[in-house]
Amino acid sequence: MVGPNVIRGGSILISHARNGRHRRTVAPRTGDEAVSYRTLFQIAHLRGLLLAALLARLAERMFGLVLVLYVLDRFHSPQLAGWVGFSTLAPGLTISPLAGALLDRAGPACGIATDMTVSACCILGLALLDLAGNDGATSVLGLAALYSLTNPLSAAGVRTLLPSVVPRAARSKANAVDTTIHAVVDVCGPAIAGALVGFAGAVPALLTIAALYAAGCATLLPSLRALPPARRMWRNALLAEAAAGVAHVVRHPSLRPLAIGYAAYNMGWGILLVAVPVFVLRATGGGAHGDLLVGGLWAASGMAAAVGALLVGHYAAPGRERALMMAGMAATAVSIWPIGALFGLAGLASGLVLVGMLAGPVDVSVLTLRQHRTDPAWLGRVMAVSMSLNLSGAPIGLAVGGALLGWSVQAAFVAAASMCAVGALALRWVPRC
Repeated sequence: MVGPNVIRGGSILISHARNGRHRRTVAPRTGDEAVSYRTLFQIAHLRGLLLAALLARLAERMFGLVLVLYVLDRFHSPQLAGWVGFSTLAPGLTISPLAGALLDRAGPACGIATDMTVSACCILGLALLDLAGNDGATSVLGLAALYSLTNPLSAAGVRTLLPSVVPRAARSKANAVDTTIHAVVDVCGPAIAGALVGFAGAVPALLTIAALYAAGCATLLPSLRALPPARRMWRNALLAEAAAGVAHVVRHPSLRPLAIGYAAYNMGWGILLVAVPVFVLRATGGGAHGDLLVGGLWAASGMAAAVGALLVGHYAAPGRERALMMAGMAATAVSIWPIGALFGLAGLASGLVLVGMLAGPVDVSVLTLRQHRTDPAWLGRVMAVSMSLNLSGAPIGLAVGGALLGWSVQAAFVAAASMCAVGALALRWVPRC
């Protein structure tokens, strides 16, 4: 396929339209030499795609918190808040193989736009029902589940589309920017959501989130026709293609150990999500000071992740992804225990910053290696299935961490470090080339 960016002789020819005239700029050679971040953002349609991803991810991160606060305010039920949170996640993870098949069939750009449109409509519907006085729990659960069903289209769609928009040598940098967007959203999203609910109320916050999704879709639409479409005609049923995507990941010599290793690594993160607040609250005696400290520690970790992602995108050499992942996960284990667990709050702060800094290289390397070793015709299904398998480690870690914390905080930190080490060991089975 020849799109707006044509790679010829190892260079990217970038077309710009200005005052009705077209000019072309030639980026550095992209055979073995990586392009700069400045050149990366000159690639046609990439900025629009990344801006759309930023708006959608910010909206998603805000919605998770706003919806919980909305349910607690309207129904005063932590149990219902938990089920609503479950409904925004579980249905999408369950049908992610189908979402991957749809991405390969209809094209990732169409899938991303569809998810943003459905998400905006679901959230707008929730706000309008509340304004009309019809805010029953069943309606909230139903809209949350419908919202979840299309989420994998954007989550996997952006990472399916990036390899088609940028040349191979620029993928590490593109993945670094993508990972940085996630880190920035993790820091800013909850703060913005909390401020909106606190100062304006839940319904204005929901309307703002719906507007963010609509803006993301509008940003993507001008490039929709130019972005890569589906790659081939489909003859098999959608369910058969979804099942084939799962089987492909399970049988693939690189994708299988990647999924196992990263799921184990995510399990370590899941344990930390419950272990860090307990550690801090016990050390500070609880109260508002402890809550603020927990938020500040995770914000610092998120900012460190953004820095780590940009650094690895700039300095990492192609072909070193496997080694970077193994080293990053092993170093993360040491950062959790003993550094994070045995030296009080100062040690915990240092450990979490290191964990965040190392998360950038790990995430960028996982994405880049998966893209390099996947046939483009399978990429949508592979991304959707792999991301679902990866995310499965986090809820398991949350459950394990909660159980361990009833016995010992140190045991929870040891378990988190151990799972990161298991992830590093699992990557030994990823072929070197």
